[in-house]
Amino acid sequence: MAQVKMKYGIDLGTTNSAICKMENGDPCVRKTDTLKDTLPSCVSFTKKKVVKVGDSAYNDLRQDKSKATRKWSKLNENVFIEFKRTMGLNTLYESSNMGCSFSSEELSSEVLKALKSFMSDDTINAAIITIPAKFKADQIAATKRAATLAGIEHCELLQEPIAASMAYGLSSAKKGGMWLVFDFGGGTFDAALLKVEDGIMQVKDTEGDNYLGGKNLDYAVVDEIIVPYIQENYIIDEILSDDVKKQILRDAMKFYAEQAKNQLSFKSQCDITSQLDEFGEDDEGTEVELDMVVTQQQIKEVVTPIFQKAINICKDLLQRNNLQGSDLDSLILVGGPTYSPVLREMLKEQITPNVDTSVDPMTAVAKGAALYASGIDSEVKDEIKAGTIALELSYESSSVETMEFVSIKLLLNECSGTIPSKLFVEFTRNDNGWSSGKLEINEIGDVVECQLMEGKANAFALTAYDEKGSLIPCFPNEVNIMQGIVVGNAVLPYNIGIEVHDRSQNRDAFIPLKGLEKNQPIPAIGVRNGLKTPKQLRPGVTTDNMVIPIYQGESNTEGTSAIYSDHVFNVFITGDDIPVLIPAGSDLDITLKVDRSQQMMMEVTFPIIGEAIEKVIEVGQRSTGVDISDLQGRLNEAKQRLISLQSNSVVKESETTEVQGLLNDVARRFDGEKNSDDGKMHLLADLRRAFLKIERIEKEHEWDALEAELRTKFDKLEKANNDLGNKYNSQVEGLRNQTDQVIRKKDIQMGRQLLSDIDSLFIGVTLIYQLIGFVQHHSRNFGQYSWKDANRARQLLNQGMEMVSNNSEVDSLHPLVCAVIELMDMPENEKPEF
Repeated sequence: MAQVKMKYGIDLGTTNSAICKMENGDPCVRKTDTLKDTLPSCVSFTKKKVVKVGDSAYNDLRQDKSKATRKWSKLNENVFIEFKRTMGLNTLYESSNMGCSFSSEELSSEVLKALKSFMSDDTINAAIITIPAKFKADQIAATKRAATLAGIEHCELLQEPIAASMAYGLSSAKKGGMWLVFDFGGGTFDAALLKVEDGIMQVKDTEGDNYLGGKNLDYAVVDEIIVPYIQENYIIDEILSDDVKKQILRDAMKFYAEQAKNQLSFKSQCDITSQLDEFGEDDEGTEVELDMVVTQQQIKEVVTPIFQKAINICKDLLQRNNLQGSDLDSLILVGGPTYSPVLREMLKEQITPNVDTSVDPMTAVAKGAALYASGIDSEVKDEIKAGTIALELSYESSSVETMEFVSIKLLLNECSGTIPSKLFVEFTRNDNGWSSGKLEINEIGDVVECQLMEGKANAFALTAYDEKGSLIPCFPNEVNIMQGIVVGNAVLPYNIGIEVHDRSQNRDAFIPLKGLEKNQPIPAIGVRNGLKTPKQLRPGVTTDNMVIPIYQGESNTEGTSAIYSDHVFNVFITGDDIPVLIPAGSDLDITLKVDRSQQMMMEVTFPIIGEAIEKVIEVGQRSTGVDISDLQGRLNEAKQRLISLQSNSVVKESETTEVQGLLNDVARRFDGEKNSDDGKMHLLADLRRAFLKIERIEKEHEWDALEAELRTKFDKLEKANNDLGNKYNSQVEGLRNQTDQVIRKKDIQMGRQLLSDIDSLFIGVTLIYQLIGFVQHHSRNFGQYSWKDANRARQLLNQGMEMVSNNSEVDSLHPLVCAVIELMDMPENEKPEF
């Protein structure tokens, strides 16, 4: 099947989107129906079941939000925006006019359809769509599904800051150095560090926040400027005490916050004046109106902490790459909020004075996506018309050389109509400054050396002739090559790995796959050998099950608890997948393949049988069931662990300052974000960051904690032995010597084993009390456990309680406890063992 390079790049943004097409070698942004470069990512459904997208939908949204304040109750909603923040979740947006609900990906598909409609002369079934660099697997999968719903059959995804760097690289005179892309969009923030040598760009590292963007700025202006103004002039205590009414107020005021934020990017102050009868009444029946002046200084005080979060992310990114701001040759601004003079001044003061504003922040991503698209092959199904000669072209779509080779040959099977006995093709550069002349080609093929204009996008038109010089239609009929810039592969934004059961520590942990570490160029392949099956797998027995949980984790997550990383998918291997018995403890090798769009496929190999099982990773929507009480519980747990660290004399205050600030920020935002799906995910993401930082500090002081535990438990063992007749003096003395030796060596692995030995001897010394405690506890909390035979277990525990009351000895009580343990229905480990 004939192939042609893609032409279309789409920036599918949180608040605004754009589409760009390669035309004569240049990326050209297509104007919207209102003659703008960008389209509001807003969808409206009318009573006549008409779908509106863009500016008209945004106007509907503003009216709906103001109407809601008339009765201070949520009306039937039919206009939606910022649904990109819930991509990958099973959040539903209910439309009363349509009589159904829509997912984030379905709403996104409507935006994509609208963008496609602006290319009225083209059928778009292949395109590059951009995503934030830190998008998770479920968000990526949802974006792919949105593209499919919009009729884009061949969709590849590209990280937004990489797209922006391509647009900058083509237009900039700078062809070398270290670049930092600062992409602050409507709903997400990304930073990408690139090393550029002679126009060849390589992504070194990325970082970001999927819940930091213009939306946060808007609500900060609402909460800290507009709502206080209303409080000063109206009585709204009842409104603010009701979560629903408060959110209605915040949503209605967000439009004015956005207006102020945008205007104050270009002037020192602006007026905010509402329309007559736009809003409802306050607690005492007085109509709420806005008539206020907002200054740039007021905005600065509000937005500075939010911008500071993004700047801190950049500082961390530079630090872990052993760089300083002075090492940057260019800091490239992308996204509407980067027009802010407050942000630009902060960047110059804290990162580098080399802030580059030459690229259009609003269209750079779409242009870069189109440039990237021009290097991706796409199969052609129905574009070859009758009488057209089909050609196969192979070439590099970007180059730093002044000459580039294009191989060309005739595809006999794809041609339609009569093929001339001799066929000639001519390449002509779009400026008419160079031509290849007529070259005879056939199915064997030839190579054409094309001369490139430096620092530009070069377009070459292809013209086919027969031996009489008559023109013959050919396909493809153009070649596009960028000169002066070459972009390396995108990189993984996370470690990709699996959760395993760590035998040495008797705990589950996250381990990255070798080859899928953060910043690995993609496509990539990751492997992990030498794992063990947790139990036997019998052929044909469905209940014999092994689960391989896949996670995405940050750069320092190896060996940490998997719950602090992001779950992607569970791969299940059952008896139905295998041909012969696989005993427990058999070797297990795992291979995970990741393509350019970060789609995955796993291969599980059992060397004992020489068989490999392939599993496609189909990432679905993530449940939005993040419980508010669970979030509160996690916040409380993080606070307690932080207090424990702060009370440890060996932990310096400077080590916990960052965690303290993060938890303070989560606590401050908690009430404002706990009632929305994207807000809860934002809180969860920051709590995970806090736990990872806490666990990192704990790991750095692991020996201190282990030493304290060794001393405490040995003292406890020694006292128990003394109190109970000194029967184990020799064993206790041996453990004392081992404890002294381990403490001198500070050997963590030996320390863990010694701790286990101390625990074992303590149980032996106090066995009668352990047995009595076991019987009493399980009898008292019988209903909290699962039992294989509840009646028999209850009977045994009743017998045990009688034996305890009669002062039975170890010899009679021990067998009963063992029998009870056998009846406990304890879940077996099903994860691979490490």
